[in-house]
Amino acid sequence: MKPLEQLQSRLGYRFKEPSLLVAAMTHASMGPGSNYERLEFLGDRVLGLVMASWLYETFPGEVEGDLAKRHAALVQGALLAEIAREWSLGDALILSDAERGAGGADNENMLADGFEALLGALYLDAGLAFCHDFIRRSWGERIRLMVTPPQDPKTALQEWAQGRGYPLPLYELVNREGPDHAPNFLIRVAVQGYPPAEAEGSSRRSAEKAAARQLLSRLEQLP
Repeated sequence: MKPLEQLQSRLGYRFKEPSLLVAAMTHASMGPGSNYERLEFLGDRVLGLVMASWLYETFPGEVEGDLAKRHAALVQGALLAEIAREWSLGDALILSDAERGAGGADNENMLADGFEALLGALYLDAGLAFCHDFIRRSWGERIRLMVTPPQDPKTALQEWAQGRGYPLPLYELVNREGPDHAPNFLIRVAVQGYPPAEAEGSSRRSAEKAAARQLLSRLEQLP
């Protein structure tokens, strides 16, 4: 069975317009023509709406700020890639030989983008109700595993510094490498008077958050 047919079998849904699924799984490395970028844009909005509605329903007593923290944690790229792996999405990605040889089928950024593109394609082919059920099925109990709203690590690090009278943390781009469609960022963050921390990510924001988390963990262990 071909990869796209296997994916549809796992999803329990057969596309009425197969070209939508092909576009959703086609990476820009395949050259000019249709790829998943437009569908990724659409799928990101579909996911945002469904997740916001689900959170609004699940946590009726929470204020907007706490719901926003939960939302950000539940739609972050690392979690999307994790869920994409559970659906074996990498097997269905249509990549150039060079990209697949470089590990593109398990690249966190590509898996996350491909999953959002799949949501966009499902929205156009099956409708919002199907996407609603599919997202709930994919996330499962993850929405309830966070007993309290998660704190963004950059915000937490800023509050740690300000609470002790230090200037705001400083973030520095140390290095950027890789092609435009699969970049890798190395970020350094420092709080005045303490050794800095460095971390990598597939976007500048994700690398900054990882570096902030690492530094905060170290600072919180100080006497």
